[in-house]
Amino acid sequence: MKYHFLNDHLPLLTYQHPKMNRILLIEDEEPIRRVMVRILSEESSSYEITEAEDGKEGFLKLSKSSFDLVLCDIKMPKMDGIEVLKKAKEKEFHVPFIMITGHGNVETAVEAMKLGAYDFISKPPDLNRLLTSVKHAIENKTLLKENFKLKRKVAQKYSIIGESETVVKMKKMISKVAITDARVLITGENGTGKELVAHQLHEQSNRDKENFIEVNCAAIPSELIESELFGHVKGAFTSAVKDRSGKFEAANKGTLFLDEIADMSLAAQAKVLRALQEKKIQRVGNEKDIKVDVRIIAATNKDLKQEIKEGRFREDLYHRLAVIIINVPALENRKQDIPLLVSHFIDILSKEQGLEKKIFSQQAHDKLNSYPWTGNVRELRNVVERLLILGGDPISSDDIVQFAPK
Repeated sequence: MKYHFLNDHLPLLTYQHPKMNRILLIEDEEPIRRVMVRILSEESSSYEITEAEDGKEGFLKLSKSSFDLVLCDIKMPKMDGIEVLKKAKEKEFHVPFIMITGHGNVETAVEAMKLGAYDFISKPPDLNRLLTSVKHAIENKTLLKENFKLKRKVAQKYSIIGESETVVKMKKMISKVAITDARVLITGENGTGKELVAHQLHEQSNRDKENFIEVNCAAIPSELIESELFGHVKGAFTSAVKDRSGKFEAANKGTLFLDEIADMSLAAQAKVLRALQEKKIQRVGNEKDIKVDVRIIAATNKDLKQEIKEGRFREDLYHRLAVIIINVPALENRKQDIPLLVSHFIDILSKEQGLEKKIFSQQAHDKLNSYPWTGNVRELRNVVERLLILGGDPISSDDIVQFAPK
């Protein structure tokens, strides 16, 4: 209820209709449709039900309108329910599916769930189970949309921008390697975007629904790196006041990205090697084995073979990590990508920081191309941010001279 006051006297009572939840019912058996429509209509006046007699008609209606839920039979003429579900996922229709079948086929149920169906109900449907599943699926749709928006935001943040030959080759290699569980060593100078490659390997893998855990080995003191990676038990050292799990456990079933791997202590390297060999870890201060299933991706800006020669890196660990080596090119070797990168950073910075979008003149782009970019893509982003804040509009070559690296 909502109150509106008329002439500052008695309140005028108005009624706000509840939000209508639109349900698409795809079912070829007319008697089943009638029963389900009646059950759902009696359950809630907020359910608006659209009917379709077969999969083809259902998919057409799904393509033309937005729905909060699809109730879809599996065995149908023209297009079966599994095909409707597949096509909906391909088209990125972010709507939950509850699949219905009168055949009690467990394999079909498993296939539907793997394809992303929210639930699976047998005919004749159990009344309470159907209504509960419908209610929860609609409630879950909001979360589904929020997750999708978040994934798109993350995907944009970690996308690899560029059409140069070296970048295209690298992207193709990432696509081939990502779908495997092969360990990857990412090499390249500081600021080239090694972490972007790691994220892409995870996002394009079969582990993408699980955690991506990042550890910067250079940022953690050597005496704490083992605890950070493997966890510890209470009393293992002075500040260990309670049991704590480590990054390996947090990344179980997912991906663990060990950035700046060359800065890891030799003692920690030995434990990482054991974890890779045996798929087991031990928390600091405990000899109990904990099984882990983790894909390791490592990165470094150092020459690990030289580090091995000088006794700072284990050769056996190197060979375990470097099953696949992906080198990220320096910006100096892909300068034709600078206009694309500038445009990408303008979009990102305008959304993240509310900075005004500005145009870069051709002379400004020419001037950007003349710089050596020793800090690589990271340095270019910093320069674009500085120019959006301090430069004119359009940004000129004089702005570049004033605000770009000296």
